[in-house]
Amino acid sequence: MSESEPIYKVIFLNQNKVYELYAKAIYQSEMYGFIEVEDFVFGERSQMIVDPAEEKLKTEFSGVSRSYLPMHSVIRIDEVEKEGTGKIVDAVGGAGSNVTAFPLPSGARPISGDID
Repeated sequence: MSESEPIYKVIFLNQNKVYELYAKAIYQSEMYGFIEVEDFVFGERSQMIVDPAEEKLKTEFSGVSRSYLPMHSVIRIDEVEKEGTGKIVDAVGGAGSNVTAFPLPSGARPISGDID
């Protein structure tokens, strides 16, 4: 690991999607049960090729200085040498998928993105 500022890859579950993003700062929040993520890092825009997946992630987090993630939604946090490409993928397990949604308590129902 170099002496420069560390970068963290944060993978978490949100509304049946798995988010992978990069940040420079992660803290245990004063709000019980939450992790604070701030100083988001997105790929360089000097490239000619634009990745639509990263653009969607960048748009969703534009204007966000700090995000509070519930601890139970965090899948993994890694300290990495440099940022990669952030992405959002479906968490619905199919053939070859290695992500499974966390079990809900009996009587609870998942919250869908559409509100009736």
